[in-house]
Amino acid sequence: MSKGKANLSPRINNRRALHDYFIEAKIECGIVLVGSEVKSLRAGKANLQEAFARVERGELILHQCHIDPYEKAAIVYNHVPARERKLLVHRREMRKLEDATKVKGTTLIPLAIYFKDGFAKLELGVAKGKQQHDKRATIKQKEADRDLRRITMHRQ
Repeated sequence: MSKGKANLSPRINNRRALHDYFIEAKIECGIVLVGSEVKSLRAGKANLQEAFARVERGELILHQCHIDPYEKAAIVYNHVPARERKLLVHRREMRKLEDATKVKGTTLIPLAIYFKDGFAKLELGVAKGKQQHDKRATIKQKEADRDLRRITMHRQ
């Protein structure tokens, strides 16, 4: 870590995304937040389950990301939990993401929110939806890997 500080803020993961989508590419981007949203994220109070991103009007926008209101803030100074949030990426990267989402069945899914050097970052994945049989195959593969690890641990 830079500056010798430990990162004590939690990493908020979207575990459902890995189950429902094939992740083809990942990109790290900044996220525009207000003060009470930052404090809620540092407390780990966010939900990425239904969230997605879209390129609109030349900007990358995050939709349906729910960040709980900060408990210790006055109601007047708190934020709207499910508002649209702007994501910060370079123009070149935005064009790549826009081209990737033009393919049918491909979307932008947030995979995680975390803090890096004091700034909130969002890991965005270019995702393609899985069919039911793909989900079953993934579960079967994970169980086989888990069994293999269990067997190799007992041998040692």
